[in-house]
Amino acid sequence: MKITKFPQSCLLIETKGKKILVDPGNLKYKEEYFNIWNTVDIILITHKHRDHCNTEILEKIDKNIKIYSSNEVKNAHPTLDINIVKENDEISIENKIKIEVVHAEHGYIPPMKTGAKVIENIGYIIDDNETRVYITSDTICFQNEYKCDILCVPVSDYGVVMGAFEASLFTKETNAKLVIPLHADSPKYPVNFDFVKEMFDKNEIEYEILENDESIEIE
Repeated sequence: MKITKFPQSCLLIETKGKKILVDPGNLKYKEEYFNIWNTVDIILITHKHRDHCNTEILEKIDKNIKIYSSNEVKNAHPTLDINIVKENDEISIENKIKIEVVHAEHGYIPPMKTGAKVIENIGYIIDDNETRVYITSDTICFQNEYKCDILCVPVSDYGVVMGAFEASLFTKETNAKLVIPLHADSPKYPVNFDFVKEMFDKNEIEYEILENDESIEIE
């Protein structure tokens, strides 16, 4: 399995000959991304915010690429052809890969009262029968029993998502062997990576802080 990080919370998962793109947003988007994103098999979107859903680019994507997301995302981005999924649904890719649609809880701060508040938020667990990758979406901590090998989790805090302290505790509950921190590219929400490292080290959690456009191979 190969995981490539793009800005903010966008990931490309390549496994079993398939490419899964998650949360292709508009934050720090580069034109060269289009040729990569336009070759994937499916696209998963966790929620309606533009840093997770670059409408203008997704409108140009090959129409054979299926896009999956919530009903709220479909309503917020009506020009996109979205296949609606909800918590507890499963997506299968040629019986090679199972994608579980899971719960997520987006944090709220007062500036969101103008319509940015997220009501329907979902995460995804991608399972290729060898490795389980759990992409949490922008979420605060919540009680769950999800298990994975790799956890992709936000660490920027500010009331919107988990910070490093909560993320490290959340990781322990999932039994993840490796963490990839996300949601760290917005200038509105700067991340103290020294604190991120301190919290993960304190809880004896292995982590990989990927730069944008950087990949990691999982054996």
